Amino acid sequence: MKTIYKLTVAACLIAVFGLPSCKKFIKEELVTTLTQDYYKTDQGLEDLVKSAYSALRWKFENEQSYAMWNFGTDEFRLGDQFNNEHWNKYNNLLNPNGSDGFVNGFWTNNYAGINRCNMGIEMIGAFNDVNSRLLGTAAQRNQRIAELMGLRAFYYFQLVQQFGAIPLVNKSSDTLRSDFPRTPVAAIYDQIIGDLRNAGPVLSYAIPSERGRISKSVAYHFLAKAYLTRASAVTENRGKKATDLDSAIVYGDSVIKSGVHTLEANYANLFSASYANTTPPKPGFDGALPLGDASKIAANNASTEVIFAAQYSNSLALAGNGNRVHLYFGTQYDAGIPIPGMIRDAFNGRPFRRLRPTDYTMDIFDRANDSRFFKSFQTAYYRNAPTSHSNSSAIPVFTAANAPSPDLVGKKVVGLGDTAGLFVVNRADKPLLPADIGKFRAKVYARYRRASPTDPITSDFSDNKYLTLIKFLDGVRLTADLQEERGIRNGTYARVAETYLIVAEAYGRKGDYAKALEYVNIVRRRAAYKAGEVKNPHNWLFYGGSESDLSSTEAAMLATETLFTTNAASELYPPTVASTESRFIHFMLNERTRELCGELYRWEDLVRVEALYDRTKLYNADATNLSPYHKLRPIPLPQIIALRVNGQPLSDNEVAAYQNPGYQ
Repeated sequence: MKTIYKLTVAACLIAVFGLPSCKKFIKEELVTTLTQDYYKTDQGLEDLVKSAYSALRWKFENEQSYAMWNFGTDEFRLGDQFNNEHWNKYNNLLNPNGSDGFVNGFWTNNYAGINRCNMGIEMIGAFNDVNSRLLGTAAQRNQRIAELMGLRAFYYFQLVQQFGAIPLVNKSSDTLRSDFPRTPVAAIYDQIIGDLRNAGPVLSYAIPSERGRISKSVAYHFLAKAYLTRASAVTENRGKKATDLDSAIVYGDSVIKSGVHTLEANYANLFSASYANTTPPKPGFDGALPLGDASKIAANNASTEVIFAAQYSNSLALAGNGNRVHLYFGTQYDAGIPIPGMIRDAFNGRPFRRLRPTDYTMDIFDRANDSRFFKSFQTAYYRNAPTSHSNSSAIPVFTAANAPSPDLVGKKVVGLGDTAGLFVVNRADKPLLPADIGKFRAKVYARYRRASPTDPITSDFSDNKYLTLIKFLDGVRLTADLQEERGIRNGTYARVAETYLIVAEAYGRKGDYAKALEYVNIVRRRAAYKAGEVKNPHNWLFYGGSESDLSSTEAAMLATETLFTTNAASELYPPTVASTESRFIHFMLNERTRELCGELYRWEDLVRVEALYDRTKLYNADATNLSPYHKLRPIPLPQIIALRVNGQPLSDNEVAAYQNPGYQ
């Protein structure tokens, strides 16, 4: 396009960094247009580079986030307010027409980012104003070109994992073009790897002063991941080379050994959104409302463990559509008195109830020793409703027979701030009986319960009563309205814990299990409860531990080769997994769930190792229509019908040939 509207440029800038230079775009009246000549200036080229980052946010801004990356896997199944269930059930609504628009949006968003990268690479390469403050030196120009090459590789990596063979377009287009043949997967990986290898040496490992830009750490993390992905192919042709695993190790290890990105000491620090304080009591409210803490979200966003993330802001002027992933993982807690004493607040969020964890997800953790489980899932809800509110009417009051002290007679057994709802993640061999549940003042939802010692085991967990994944919870909104959907948490694409797991898997695939476990156990040590750390109450209430136990669980957490050289019960291996080599791959999938559960990686993880069909069929009861061909997404029909060959639309046979197998 030769004419680019100023509004488009401004929006792209605002969406990425929120730099001071963006303010002038907000203040100006957007009544003119910017021609291509603007991109022949140093400021115009800087703006073009920034705009190339805007496509990063699409993944987190709506329901495509869970639909394309978490649904249809072994980790999550349907809640009771499901939208887009076809992504989990793989029914006939998952088709090239894409009525929800996700595949087409994903396609167009990434190719828009690629086109901006191509424009920037070409135009900065041709820029030669030695008096330029921003791009006057070769080093300045090379820095920006390297960023764009790294970003282009990232967009191609996203596309190839979802669609397989795709058009390879490495020249910008300012005229109408409609001939885009699909390029084989192997050539796409060559492009990705070539871009990242060219970009890396020019960049620095250091975290950029403008957080969110491509650094050497970003380039080499994804280079290691691309090599591992190519090497993971079993039946697919990704162009695998004998040196791929060594390359994954070298580049992944370089990110780790740079020391720039380090593991948080406490896993919970990555996701904390704790109450900052309490607001003054409102009229008619006999307590104080909890308040989300923006400083904690800012600390999460600034963590040095995070290598790469889409940037968001708590400024309305810079917010865009906001990060909305916090909406989708919550259980029902706030309506119909499911938990007496609970009303909706910003911290617990709007429970859209799209996803609930599978049994596999709950059982793959060592819940007594691995702190990641209770730092990933919410089990307690604290009363926040005033006595006058209808959601408190079902809370019983103390009587003379059960009051701990006479002054409590007639008062609610659950006071403000007390535990109002408790989700108990017990074991099937230790179901709760009514007498066990009666010991709690809170409303108890037990994973396993019995009406009597001889009655069948039942569960309180259901499609609207389940554990809430807290990793995306965001107690801060852009406005005070509890209906506000836009959150301010950054959208993480990579953190160094994953880099450790990439290197570990590469070593294990080479047969060096001892070295693989060194890297796995660095991550596992962080996951253990530390000496002096208070454990989740489940440990002493349901797992046989002691409330006074403040000992470290590190020794119990360290992985050994017996976890994959034998059919270890803790690893829940599929029946078809029989060799040490295959068990190791599935062990690494399990470890990725324990470390990265819900973080929008899983569909790509399972496709990468060609385990999507077997594991999802085994662990996700909702994926009833899953077929082997679902390892690829449908090419969006709007993209196919817009194609021309020698100026002519594609014939029916050519449309069918362009489409991925299995889709009509």
